[in-house]
Amino acid sequence: MRTTLLIAGAVFSAVAVTAAFAQSESNDGSASTTKRYLPEYTESGDLMLPKNFNEWVFVGSPLTPNALNDGKANFPEYHNVYIEPGSYEIYKKTGEFPEGTIFFKELQLTLPAENPDGSRTEPSGRGFFPGKLNGADVTVKDSKRYAASGGWGYYNFNHYEPKAATAKVKAKEECAFCHIASAKKDDVWTQFYPLLDK
Repeated sequence: MRTTLLIAGAVFSAVAVTAAFAQSESNDGSASTTKRYLPEYTESGDLMLPKNFNEWVFVGSPLTPNALNDGKANFPEYHNVYIEPGSYEIYKKTGEFPEGTIFFKELQLTLPAENPDGSRTEPSGRGFFPGKLNGADVTVKDSKRYAASGGWGYYNFNHYEPKAATAKVKAKEECAFCHIASAKKDDVWTQFYPLLDK
């Protein structure tokens, strides 16, 4: 009987210690309670298209249409931007994007224009409205892997559908330089995303 009580006491103590550790780990301001999805690469180093991005945290959808940029907008689509949930949870607690953070930018064209400014009229009124999907861009934070481009890697998975299964990292001159020069925080355009603008 005494042996049984000792074993039961030991098991209870172990469970209590484990629970206390898990509690302290989740409340220490840096550990995430959400399982993170981290970047996946091919053997040759290409980034694989992130999975289930539509279930991630939506942060915003900037638009710079062709019609308002002399027909030559660099980014004529809606940029439907998502952040990986585990990374967002850490960012909320620390104010810093952790290593392995992934931003997924799904590109979406506007519906065809009906007016000279590129707008059209729908039941809700005159404006710009999302149309066909048009590929995706993905940004990954890894200070070592992307040291030459400010700690972030930039990828394009086609500017048309379907999205590519893998993508090669872009040269600093193609994407990173603009983020480094003008993005508000850690090369991220937090000024456009109230959810991230801390």
